[in-house]
Amino acid sequence: MRAVVLAAGRGVRLKPLTLTRPKQMLPVGGAPLLEWMLRRLGEAGVDEALVVTHHMEEGIRGRFGDGSGLGLGLRYARQERVLGTADAFRMGEAFAGGEDFIGVYGDLYVSPGAVEAVAGAHREGETTMAVVPVEAPSRFGVVELEGDMVRGIVEKPAPGAEPSHLANAGIYLFPPVVFRWIGATGPSKRREYEITDSLRMMIDAGEPVRAVELPPGAWLDVGLPWNLLDANEMALASMEPSVEGDVEEGARIVGPVRVGGGARIRSGAYIEGPAFIGEGSDIGPNCYIRPATSIGEGVRVGNACEVKNSIVMDGAHIAHLSYVGDSVIGEGCNLGAGTITANIRFDRRPIGVDIEGRRVDTGRRKLGTIMGDGAQTGIGVSLMPGVKVGPGAWIGPGLTVHDDVPEGIFLSAPRVELKREGAR
Repeated sequence: MRAVVLAAGRGVRLKPLTLTRPKQMLPVGGAPLLEWMLRRLGEAGVDEALVVTHHMEEGIRGRFGDGSGLGLGLRYARQERVLGTADAFRMGEAFAGGEDFIGVYGDLYVSPGAVEAVAGAHREGETTMAVVPVEAPSRFGVVELEGDMVRGIVEKPAPGAEPSHLANAGIYLFPPVVFRWIGATGPSKRREYEITDSLRMMIDAGEPVRAVELPPGAWLDVGLPWNLLDANEMALASMEPSVEGDVEEGARIVGPVRVGGGARIRSGAYIEGPAFIGEGSDIGPNCYIRPATSIGEGVRVGNACEVKNSIVMDGAHIAHLSYVGDSVIGEGCNLGAGTITANIRFDRRPIGVDIEGRRVDTGRRKLGTIMGDGAQTGIGVSLMPGVKVGPGAWIGPGLTVHDDVPEGIFLSAPRVELKREGAR
């Protein structure tokens, strides 16, 4: 079986993390989102996939190559202009070779068995699509069903006007006839060619489109920075624990933890799973790694630090006496001694984050910092809940940061010059 995987989008709502990488390459549970999806496709019997790329595509090609490391063949097609999901799937017509094929979005996290469930329910010549129950359906494309047949798809309906609580999960099994409908699809209000418009045309014409409902908690659309923390928790829940690195006497590992080869866990460190420690990382001494934490390769976490429910990417350095909670720390970041990521408001209200000029309620009571690659803090820096720090930004010592920090900026406090009494 073949699959077409969409991985062309810029992920603008995931800034600053996507200023330096494709969103599909954001890591959760020790691997990029796209890798998890490719693994799920392999589990479902896919032996060859076409990855449709655009934004920073070299990062995707460089990581996965021909796919041999994942046990499936990979080809690539560049979408020269990002014109929507229907246009992206259109690029797979020759690759599909006149056969039914799986189509998926590459920025999803799905649990083991999810893609298999869709493939197992598919009937040749029909279109099969996954749907999933969600708490806030107005944020998604909502599917209207009659039995298990799809009768309509409403994009982001007004709250209270949703035809169901089932969202389009972005996992399809298409027959070859879909390309005829894609060719007939016109631009949407966003001036993009949407696969949901193609599906509506098929439904109106009497083409069978059947739904497969995934269980709650088996699917996540990673469209906003804090979604990475939820996806990370899901990935760690399915992780096979193992210890390949060096765990010194006096260190303690509790629960499911994976420690990569060449990693060092120093005496006094307490690691509570589920947690992932990447190859070559150096943890401790006397630090606390709490559950739902993923630490990448070559990371240094120093003495008396605490890291909780966070993603720390490759090569980051968290100096002694620091706290990182409910945060995403980019590749190569350097946190000075005593850096604190505050993750809860005094009034315990949900934390808001600025996304593309608009304040968005995350719905989370706890959320720390979203920090882009290569950012640095001086000693004693405090970052307030929901603050985003751009790639390459430097934050001077002793500052308390309440607002987002643009990329590449040097932020410092005014220097106070003290004079002795009587001095001119």
